[in-house]
Amino acid sequence: MSYDIAHIKSLVEPNRVHRDVYVDPEIFELELKRIWGRAWIYAGHESQIKNPGDTYALTIGREPIVMARAKDGSLHVLYNRCAHKGAKVASEGCGHSAGFRCPYHGWTYHHDGRLQALPARAGYADTGLDLENPAFHMQPVAQFESYRGFIFVCFDKSAPDLKTFLGDVAATLDNMADRSPEGEVEVAGPPLRYMHDNNWKMFIENLNDAMHPMIAHGSVGSATRRLAAKMPEGATPSAEAEIIFPFGSSYQFFDDLGVTGLPNGHGYMGGKKSIHTSYSDIPGYYDSMVASYGEEKTQEILSQNRHNSIFYPSFTAKDAVQAVRVVRPIAVNKTIVETWHFRLKGAPEDMLKRTILYSRLINSNASMVGPDDWDCYARMQEALPSHSTPWVDMRRGFGKDVTEGDHRTSFGTSDLSFRNQYHAWLDYMTRETVA
Repeated sequence: MSYDIAHIKSLVEPNRVHRDVYVDPEIFELELKRIWGRAWIYAGHESQIKNPGDTYALTIGREPIVMARAKDGSLHVLYNRCAHKGAKVASEGCGHSAGFRCPYHGWTYHHDGRLQALPARAGYADTGLDLENPAFHMQPVAQFESYRGFIFVCFDKSAPDLKTFLGDVAATLDNMADRSPEGEVEVAGPPLRYMHDNNWKMFIENLNDAMHPMIAHGSVGSATRRLAAKMPEGATPSAEAEIIFPFGSSYQFFDDLGVTGLPNGHGYMGGKKSIHTSYSDIPGYYDSMVASYGEEKTQEILSQNRHNSIFYPSFTAKDAVQAVRVVRPIAVNKTIVETWHFRLKGAPEDMLKRTILYSRLINSNASMVGPDDWDCYARMQEALPSHSTPWVDMRRGFGKDVTEGDHRTSFGTSDLSFRNQYHAWLDYMTRETVA
């Protein structure tokens, strides 16, 4: 099959996309190169490597990388590959070491990637091997930047800087950090992680799909309404009930939230209102915020409630709950989703407990909500290749978007978010110069 620019452009129309974008393995491989190899991708958080010697290794697309904190406190992001025979030098996940040592032939490296030593060095005499030559070092990625502690990498040297890439979606990360009395968040433990049997884009699209909760999560919604009906008037719902109740909301509720599309495929639902807006106050939290920021600034910070912010293509974030969900594409029909939880530094520990409770009830593979989504994704992945119509529709609200500057808005159940993502998808996939 031809994968020239004309063919790729034929896969995306203004209000529908061809099924091949979800099921064609060759399209998937092109995405890894042209999207995941060009965009700024979330890698991790500085709190995962806060001390000298700390490391965190992961894979982005086909690229194994490792983040490291050097002795002088500087941050480095390197390809996780020995310059000798190419073995991974760091195991996936968090670690701590005096430096990197290849498990195959024992070449050792400083945390900034410089070659430090190698066994039986005399055997390399007069061969041109020079410890100071960067060709024999672990190689740095093309670009990396940290924003409010969130570390992004980009494999394209020509890509614009991170702040330009993020645009207004950065306000979600600002709000997450500002909700801490100390202005910082930190990763709290390992993630909830599970494999999805579907294309990565299905997950990213679903996060701001406000038409599915009433159907896919209908049983949860029905149960919450029955529970609410049984509660005595004026009774305070439990923390679990508060989290679950909004999943019984109406189409009108989600329409009122609104949805916003931003450049580069980013976007969010809500803004001043989300499914988290009516959560009960946690004792001591508001007072700690006022002590740090004053009453007016505290009110301003807590008034922002973005439902789900899409940082296209690699993760989503909730500012009011301090959790991010990271996408790791594995194959055209396999995607790892990781949910990471963040502690608000200086805030009562009950804030973190609510964040984790939310994730266990909603995001985990044993939750009351997440498996509903997973089942729908799997059904789509199985049925899309059939000899039925080859198109996937996204016309809800088409032609009704309101544009102001680089923001496009619509009612909450509009398909604006999907159309916005595919606008970015097409741009990445059809650029003449490939990173």
